[in-house]
Amino acid sequence: MNFEIKNTKQKDPAIYKTLYIKQSLADKIEKIANENETSWNNVVISMIESYLKEDK
Repeated sequence: MNFEIKNTKQKDPAIYKTLYIKQSLADKIEKIANENETSWNNVVISMIESYLKEDK
């Protein structure tokens, strides 16, 4: 699955949620975030939004 990392300069209203995930998955997400000079959270949100857009 391909996804585009979202620009965070123009933020929409948001809420705080907690995820419990495997360490190996968190490490993979952290690697993607570092490679794209963005936050871990931004990568996760970009992945979720991409999946939900494809699922329509």
